[in-house]
Amino acid sequence: MTRIKKDDPQIIKAWTFYDWANSVFPLVITSAIFPNFYDAVTATKNEAGEIISHTVTFFDHTFENQNIYSFVYAFALSIVVLVSPLLSGIADYLGNKKRFLQFFCYLGALSCMCLFLFSKKNIEISFIPFITATVGFWGSLVFYNSYLPEIASSQNQDKVSAKGFAMGYFGSSLLLIVCLAIIMGIGKEYTKYSFLLVGVWWIGFAQYTFKYLPNLNKTAGENKKGLFSKGFRELKSVFKQIVQLPQLKRFLTGYFFYNMGVQTIMVVAVLFARNEIAWESEKAKTTSLIISILIIQFVGIAGSFLFSRLSAKIGNIRSLMVAIFIWIFICVFTYKVAYLPMHFYIVAFLVGLVMGGIQSLSRSTYSKLLPETQDHTSFFSFYDVMEKLGMILGTVTFGLISEIMGGMRSSILSLIVYFVIGFIVLLTLKKDKSEKVLN
Repeated sequence: MTRIKKDDPQIIKAWTFYDWANSVFPLVITSAIFPNFYDAVTATKNEAGEIISHTVTFFDHTFENQNIYSFVYAFALSIVVLVSPLLSGIADYLGNKKRFLQFFCYLGALSCMCLFLFSKKNIEISFIPFITATVGFWGSLVFYNSYLPEIASSQNQDKVSAKGFAMGYFGSSLLLIVCLAIIMGIGKEYTKYSFLLVGVWWIGFAQYTFKYLPNLNKTAGENKKGLFSKGFRELKSVFKQIVQLPQLKRFLTGYFFYNMGVQTIMVVAVLFARNEIAWESEKAKTTSLIISILIIQFVGIAGSFLFSRLSAKIGNIRSLMVAIFIWIFICVFTYKVAYLPMHFYIVAFLVGLVMGGIQSLSRSTYSKLLPETQDHTSFFSFYDVMEKLGMILGTVTFGLISEIMGGMRSSILSLIVYFVIGFIVLLTLKKDKSEKVLN
């Protein structure tokens, strides 16, 4: 296995730069431009151009368009859950996990470009590049995240993780502004060109990462027997180790629930706002939503570093509990109060404050709690599977409740439950002087 000096500035810069490159996908594709584009393309309008229905026919069945979006996203995550352990095992054998990071990067970026062809008429086929782009994004993060304990010392992992998220927020915000300038300056018909820009940005800036980030995997193996099941065997081995580590086991349990809420909100926020907030007009709706997303992005930069500093003072677990408490408040406020644009701006500010912080701290906390091992890829593959299973359950539950109740607001109650369970589980983590992360 390649050995490097930890906390090397050039390597850390190369690692964080991938956040700059790939964060345009969750922002432009899953949060900002594509959901608005999807809603506009799939909505039914009258002769005056007014939207009269948000229903869409999908495999000969009629659904609310936002619910189909949730179900398709959950399906894409299911593929990631099945594929990532398989490929992490192959990567171990080949001894070249950076190649797999590159593969998923190119898969995601090229798929984003193919969204240029999205149409309501062929909606089932049109969703294929959305699925493969999602697989590319989340698949690459399995290998990307596993670098963190290899390149940064324990005391610097919070800071490095936060820097990565901050880079991602800033870089993706710049591209979003460019996309908005094109859409608002030239015309809405140019919206789909944003998807081409996402692909070019993702591939282009990732080249810096690929140039300077070393390959840190184990030496290639000689025995090909059981190659395709190797990743699943490693997950089973990781699970057995985690069961014997009470702190790590409890943390992952809490993470499973509260992250279910976080990721579901990130997926459905724009569609919720489009359907549940009383906007003055369609134009005001789109403009206000984009402003809200930019608020989330730029506040998120400060939030990432704020929680990194907070963790240095009160510890990772307590900092995560503060973040979860704020998330609970956000959900209650949204369910009870948020009906007007100004309310949604308040929600956007609070989401930005805690979104990057909770994701960054979760990643570094898990990294700190890992036992001594050279097989970080398998441990982060397990982390990724846990994350995706929670996201699948969260988005499907949200969509089902929305479909049954005839609106998305009632689904917020499920998110509150997830955050409360996560908070309670973290409360059971006892202070352990041997682990700084819990101080």
